[in-house]
Amino acid sequence: MSDVISAPVQARVPVRGGGTFPVRRIYCVGRNFADHAREMGATAPASKADRGNPTFFAKPADAIVIDGADVPYPTGTSDLHHEVELVVALGTDAPAGVLPLEATDALIYGYGIGLDLTRRDLQAAAKKAGLPWDTAKGFDHSAPISELVPAAQVTDLMALGVTLTVNGTQRQHAPLTDMIWDVPDILHELSKLYALKAGDLVFMGTPSGVAALQAGDTFVGSLDGVVDVRGTITG
Repeated sequence: MSDVISAPVQARVPVRGGGTFPVRRIYCVGRNFADHAREMGATAPASKADRGNPTFFAKPADAIVIDGADVPYPTGTSDLHHEVELVVALGTDAPAGVLPLEATDALIYGYGIGLDLTRRDLQAAAKKAGLPWDTAKGFDHSAPISELVPAAQVTDLMALGVTLTVNGTQRQHAPLTDMIWDVPDILHELSKLYALKAGDLVFMGTPSGVAALQAGDTFVGSLDGVVDVRGTITG
């Protein structure tokens, strides 16, 4: 049966060394750094044993903005915020059922760095009313991302940190060891809720220091020493 409209163009992310990574879904982790949870007014767990369940939300695949491209200031907000995050790219479908922690590495294709852009005023209003965050998180151009680096080229992921500078000034930085849920934890927990597939991206949460972006601002997000994402907010 033929399509009745032209098929939408699938979002793709460049891969270091050549080729592109077709994006299926974008999963995001909320409150995965205790200091960020506290700055957002939430209670942070005192220990891993105390952490409960992770918070998940999603962005559409076509929210991707490739490294170096301009990012339009979104409509419907006057308080756009940056959140720099490790991005995990899955290159293999997960087996059916809950994914064991020891099986998570086999799914991973590579890593990148991204920004979870947030319409903070809309998020605050939604939280106050007890409503979902969708309009605050899942808007057009809300997921700038670097090229992806194959996992074999990242020798010790948890020895790295994430950093964001805006107009040359550092705003966010933290080691990945500060994450409440690490990569195996998150893939395990996601597999309880979704069938994880090749083409999925997981934005792993942000450290403290989130703040506003304005038209004309330039940003550089880094997975330290491995890969960067750069862009400019346009009016």
